[in-house]
Amino acid sequence: MSDVKRPGSLAQNEWTRREFMLSVLGGGFALAAQPVLAQATFTDTKGLVAGEVKVPAVDRAIPAYHAMPEQGGPFPVILVIQEIFGVHEHIRDVCRRLAKSGYLAIAPDLFVRQGDVSKLTDVQQIIKDVVSKVPDAQVLGDVDAALMWAQSTGRADRTRTAITGFCYGGRITWLYCSHNPSLRAGAAWYGRLAGPVTELAPKNPIDIAATLTVPVLGLYGGADAGIPRDTVEAMRTALAQGKSGSEIIVYEGAPHAFFADYRASYRKEAAEDGWRQMLAWFKAHGVESPGMVG
Repeated sequence: MSDVKRPGSLAQNEWTRREFMLSVLGGGFALAAQPVLAQATFTDTKGLVAGEVKVPAVDRAIPAYHAMPEQGGPFPVILVIQEIFGVHEHIRDVCRRLAKSGYLAIAPDLFVRQGDVSKLTDVQQIIKDVVSKVPDAQVLGDVDAALMWAQSTGRADRTRTAITGFCYGGRITWLYCSHNPSLRAGAAWYGRLAGPVTELAPKNPIDIAATLTVPVLGLYGGADAGIPRDTVEAMRTALAQGKSGSEIIVYEGAPHAFFADYRASYRKEAAEDGWRQMLAWFKAHGVESPGMVG
C-alpha cells in the first residue's frame, strides 16, 4: 500500500493544484485520454485513507484503487468500474469523491491480465489489443474479488453495497447487477446496451433487463453517437417487462462521456445532476451515505 496518502502527511499538505496537474500530465491519466483539460476535478485525501491495494482473485492478485473515510465505519461499499482507459486518475478521483460522501469505494483493474492500457495512445488500439480480449466472466469474477476484499477490511457494511461504472464500466454495471443479486443498487453511466455478442461477451445488458432484480439507474446522453437512442428506448421497454424498478435518465444534447470532466465531452449540468441522481438512487435503495468527510 505504498501509494496510500494519509491525512496530515507532508506529501498531502504540499500537493498543490498546480503540482497535481503536472503530475497527472506525466502519467496520472491514460495517454489515450490526453490532453487533460484544466477543468479536471481533483479531490484531495483529507480525512481519507486512499491508495492502491492488491486484491486476491482466482488466479492472481489484481491491483485496485480504494478510498474510504479515515474515521468511523462500517461504511456502505460502492464498486467503481473503469472506462476503457483503465483505473486512471479520473476513476481514482471518483473513488475519492465517493469516500468524501462517506462510502468505501474500490475500483479494480479489470484489464491487468490483457495489457496496460495507460501506455497506449490510440483508442482503437486499446479496444483491439486489450478490451476485446477481456472475458466478461473474468471481469465479473474480479469484481466479486474486489467486493470480498472490501468486506475483509472490517470497515465495510456487508449489507449495503452498490455499483457504478462509466462507458465500458456502465455496461459491466448492468451485467454485474444481474450476476450478483445481493447488491442493493447500481448506476450505469452511458454503458453500451446492445450489439454483437461473442464468446467472451455472450450477453448484452438488454438481454438481462427483463430478469434483473437489482434496481439500476441508467444515465445516458441524448447526443451519444455510440449508443443510438433506439437502443436506449428498447432497454426501457425490456426493463418494464421485469420487476427491478430500474430507470433510465437521458440528458438531451449530452454526448458520450458527459461525466468525464477531464475531456471535451464534459457537460457540467448533466454531470452534476447525474451525480446527484446517483446518490439519491443509492439512498432510496438502502445504500445511504453516512455523511460528508472533510
